[in-house]
Amino acid sequence: MAVSFASTGDLAEKKVTFSAIGPDLYAFTAEGDPNTAVVIGDDSCLVFDAQATPAMASKVIERVRTVTDKPIKYVVLSHYHAVRVLGASAYKAQGIVASQETYRLIQERGQQDWDSEYGRFPRLFQDAKSIPGLTWPTLTFETDMTIYLGKREVRLMSLGAGHTSGDIVAWVPDAEVMLSGDLIEYHSACYCGDAYLREWPATLNEILAFNPKAVAPGRGDALQGTSTVRDAIAMTRDFVTTLYGAAETSVAKGRSLKESMAATREVMDPKFSTFAIYEHCLPFNVSRAFDEASGIDDPVIWTDARDREMWAALQGGGKT
Repeated sequence: MAVSFASTGDLAEKKVTFSAIGPDLYAFTAEGDPNTAVVIGDDSCLVFDAQATPAMASKVIERVRTVTDKPIKYVVLSHYHAVRVLGASAYKAQGIVASQETYRLIQERGQQDWDSEYGRFPRLFQDAKSIPGLTWPTLTFETDMTIYLGKREVRLMSLGAGHTSGDIVAWVPDAEVMLSGDLIEYHSACYCGDAYLREWPATLNEILAFNPKAVAPGRGDALQGTSTVRDAIAMTRDFVTTLYGAAETSVAKGRSLKESMAATREVMDPKFSTFAIYEHCLPFNVSRAFDEASGIDDPVIWTDARDREMWAALQGGGKT
């Protein structure tokens, strides 16, 4: 029986939670949908990841306005994926901040990613006509950058590749809280279609070294307490290393991509099949892991057409 393409069968609204993860720090989460985090400073706010459309971003703004009337001065993009960035215009921010590598990736594959993700996640692209175009960062940095919201410090850092080559995190020193983007997920599948799987565990080590008291992950519930944070990092590490290990074995044994999909299921399904968007991610993840294990260092650009062709080959049908 064919599995519905990507998340086209996931049309139920998710319950939104807006929870405090530190003093004047909040996580906007929605049962495995993309998260957004908010840092409130002395005179203004920073939003970390923007949602997929201005309409979706307006739901974040509504929650922000329940706790502060300070202006949203910065929108920070953890990486380039459309479901994270295309809602940025709604915030009317002074600056849109990202790594230089994310800017390069938007130039190289931003439009293809928009077209691709629009087909994969119809529910997330509410009022898609409101998107004014690609989101272009107005402030970029190579390795780190500090933003001050009045006296409140927010450190933006590139700690290494993982989910993409342009990932950044935000560290709020006064609260010892990390905003991780999709480098950390919690009871949610890691999307690895554009990943650097061999590098991802080392990047997690860099995050772990901060010993955060709380984390706003990319997907899943906000992480409160160092023990929960460590569990989530271990869970993420297990996911990406199990995936890549299966691909390495398949390539070494001369298996085809479809055979690698079956072999990956044998080791992934028992541990991770209950995770949010697991079935959506698996074919993309297996494809990228197989490529990386085969010596293709940089992810091949996904297009709407490539998505459907791959899905039909690996999940047994590309129809919605």
